[in-house]
Amino acid sequence: MNAKVKICGIRTSEALEAALDAGADYFGLVFYAPSPRNVDLETAHSLAVTGRGRASSVALLVNPDDEAVRRVMDEVDPDIIQLHGNESPERVAQIKQIAQKPVMKAITVASADDAAVASAYGGAADIILYDAKAPDDLADALPGGNGVAFDWQALQGVKGGNSFMLSGGLNPGNVASAIAATGAAIVDVSSGVESAPGKKDPDLIRQFIAAAKPASRNS
Repeated sequence: MNAKVKICGIRTSEALEAALDAGADYFGLVFYAPSPRNVDLETAHSLAVTGRGRASSVALLVNPDDEAVRRVMDEVDPDIIQLHGNESPERVAQIKQIAQKPVMKAITVASADDAAVASAYGGAADIILYDAKAPDDLADALPGGNGVAFDWQALQGVKGGNSFMLSGGLNPGNVASAIAATGAAIVDVSSGVESAPGKKDPDLIRQFIAAAKPASRNS
């Protein structure tokens, strides 16, 4: 079975159209002010409307309060909520109740022990996203989108279990190998298809999707 693709950090109609035309299954809208991929609610609404019915829109939030969740739901109405902070399983369940939409929980990974943390979210999150844990010496590290990969062998304990999404340092050159090594059902890319922080490159988006779509999870 082939993997699906999420292009995260979409900020412009040009980037969105490139992703949709190339066959992206999901597109991410980042609501985190320190990120160069942060998008305002009005722009996000327009992008979500454009993509509706063509791919699933994903709203990325970091430790949001209830008001922030409701505001995004009211003004953007994404298909999925992605939580990329240190939200507990209980908080994930609360946010899912507020949003009334599927919820994805990001787990940052540097080792197999980190990956095992995901088991605590089994009853709350609809899908787990394994992302690279930012190195301690990385200045201005973000919750995600740092362009850093992790050792995919850390996922051996979860490989073959429930479907999950893989992120962290993926690009057109390594995504097929990442899918084969981990068995990821979905791959997620942000900085790996950018010409500069926050600036998506349509050609790199097309190259990434072209490399990921034929890659077999069972290789």
